[in-house]
Amino acid sequence: MNVSTNINEALLKAVQMLVKAHNQGFIDQRSVSMIILVSDGDPTVGEIKLSTIQKNIKRAMRQDFSLFSLGIGFDVDFDFLERIAMENRGVAQRIYANHDASEQLKTFYSQVSSPLLRKITIQFPEDSVTDVTQNQFDKFFKGSELVVAGKLKPSGSTTLQSFTTASAATIDLNIETEADLQELDALLSQHQHSFAGFARQMWAYITVNQLLAERSVAPTAAKKRKITQRLLALSVEHQFVTPVTALLVESEDGPERLLADSPRDPRQGCCPGAIPSKTVHVYSTPPSVQPPWAPLSATQIPSQARGEKPAVTVVENDPHFIVNLPKNNMDICFNIDSKPGHILNLVSDRGTGIAINGQLVSGKKIKNNKLNTYFGTISIYAKEVGLNIVVSTSRIDLMEGKNNHSFSWGATANLILKRSIVSIEKESKLTVTIDGKISVMVLLHRVWKKHPFNVDFLGFYTPSTNQYSSQVHGLIGQFSNEPSIKVYDLHEGTEPEKKQATMEVKGNKLTVTRGKQKDYRWDKKQGSDVYCWFVHNSGKGFIDGHYTSYIVPNLDSFLPPV
Repeated sequence: MNVSTNINEALLKAVQMLVKAHNQGFIDQRSVSMIILVSDGDPTVGEIKLSTIQKNIKRAMRQDFSLFSLGIGFDVDFDFLERIAMENRGVAQRIYANHDASEQLKTFYSQVSSPLLRKITIQFPEDSVTDVTQNQFDKFFKGSELVVAGKLKPSGSTTLQSFTTASAATIDLNIETEADLQELDALLSQHQHSFAGFARQMWAYITVNQLLAERSVAPTAAKKRKITQRLLALSVEHQFVTPVTALLVESEDGPERLLADSPRDPRQGCCPGAIPSKTVHVYSTPPSVQPPWAPLSATQIPSQARGEKPAVTVVENDPHFIVNLPKNNMDICFNIDSKPGHILNLVSDRGTGIAINGQLVSGKKIKNNKLNTYFGTISIYAKEVGLNIVVSTSRIDLMEGKNNHSFSWGATANLILKRSIVSIEKESKLTVTIDGKISVMVLLHRVWKKHPFNVDFLGFYTPSTNQYSSQVHGLIGQFSNEPSIKVYDLHEGTEPEKKQATMEVKGNKLTVTRGKQKDYRWDKKQGSDVYCWFVHNSGKGFIDGHYTSYIVPNLDSFLPPV
């Protein structure tokens, strides 16, 4: 039986199918489209000139499409498959027919079946780094890694910044990292497996492999010779064996010349590229990033654009609630004295599908005859948007639909989702804006690890301008429908510096005390004083019902309908 091979027609047909599907809207514009060519021989029918096929495919492929080539056996022109793959944002791999080909195909598919990011760019300030290796990548697959290396310019700076942009299925990422060079050096010195000049050799290894890739698709002989000369220089300087160099082994039986590009044992697989002179282990650590996005933007809070501090509702410390009531032009404070482990509902709005809850943790031990409690976890659940963010003092988990992401407080990132924006500022705060209408901020408070009483905890801030529905409730949410308040009969209290008064609210007469609480948005160490009328007994008479009615079973729970 004669089997013909028409590589040119097969690839052009595949491209046409993808273009048609994209034009008709069958494929999500943010998806990753790939063509996988599997061939066991050279073309025998149709267009058989390899250079013409290469030009045809490159002309037909879109920038958003990628070509991956699999060459089965040794009858195939693997160099050609490698060239057309690399020219079209893909890679080539050889499949050995006599060594469980199906398992090799499964392994390859597992590597490319889960693209996580696309259009990735990693940049450094021009005055800090030279000779940067490849810093633009078409895709990032699950289980793979991206490594960018360069040479630091001499300077007095002890930090190195980088800027990363990328796109995912539903997220646009803008990440700014800042690494402490002295800390990195100290960390590297702790690992006995590493060797002197590790970073320098890694840069050379990546550069050599990139030059080999460029050489394979060089358009002219002159260009290929120029790349070869640079390859030779780098290989000799850094002692790498490559397909353009040779290895001379000296033994008692005399010198033996080994060519680097001689066929390797198929049982060992085939991994084209440079062979490093030493085995190294590479460790990656979470990036430390800093977004340019302001937590409470001027478009949402105009007063902030004028340099004023927008009115917000605050939950801090024990936890202390500071409720801003703009119509009454006053702030009301109260504490919630619940138990560790309890989950308190802050906002429950079935109309917009928003539920915000906080779980309490306790201090280390009793202070002034009281065991203080704090918010150790805060959950922001937007049901209609398909977004759930769980913030603790150790990490941030973000779930959007079927996509799960996890961040440490050591990383700063700016995430642009379909209907929301999430900003994480390193060791500081997280800000979420949903549909441009609802904005919340969670502030991280770190305490001295050996503090005798306090533990790390979270503060919660939300502007009074949030646009909830008429169904909103919760310890904070209920005050979106601002009650009428009257304060009178100002008189001396039990403490000379704290005045007392009578407050009429919701048909109740309450004795309130004039005091102050802290707003830590602008000064995390000292905080800003907020003067307020303090309602005693866990807000009794000011909040609807008893505070225990705001205890919910889960972090994503809504309150029962009112």
